[in-house]
Amino acid sequence: MTRRYRFCAAHRLHTDQLSAEENWATFGKCNNPNGHGHNYVVFVSVKGDIDPVTHQVLDVSRLDAVVERIVVQRFDHQDLNLDPEFATQTTTGENLVLLIWDLLVDKLPAGRLVKVGVIETRDNYFEYSGSVESKRREEGVRHG
Repeated sequence: MTRRYRFCAAHRLHTDQLSAEENWATFGKCNNPNGHGHNYVVFVSVKGDIDPVTHQVLDVSRLDAVVERIVVQRFDHQDLNLDPEFATQTTTGENLVLLIWDLLVDKLPAGRLVKVGVIETRDNYFEYSGSVESKRREEGVRHG
């Protein structure tokens, strides 16, 4: 089962590991010092046996409550660059999808989270299925 969620957020693609010129060459207009915004769409896919009583893989209202509290409320109408998780990382779609996975994986029943997808623009889609350990999980970083 896959559910869709939305939030609006701003960010700036920039890394202190590059010079101003290198940042501009790498990220172009997305390196604008004033940042820019997106209407993000997040897909959360879960798996499991169909419950014989509810006939659902997972209680949709429970999934919605978890994603709303942990993801949507955290990021909606925020500057992603100001989120503590991005203090040392660039706010790329790749890093955002990994962070959302990490935020959700321990909040849902074990083994149920299959995939997280993030649409950033009409042309940019990022997906993570937990098949490769994210840097955050390797380092044992816990998310609140």
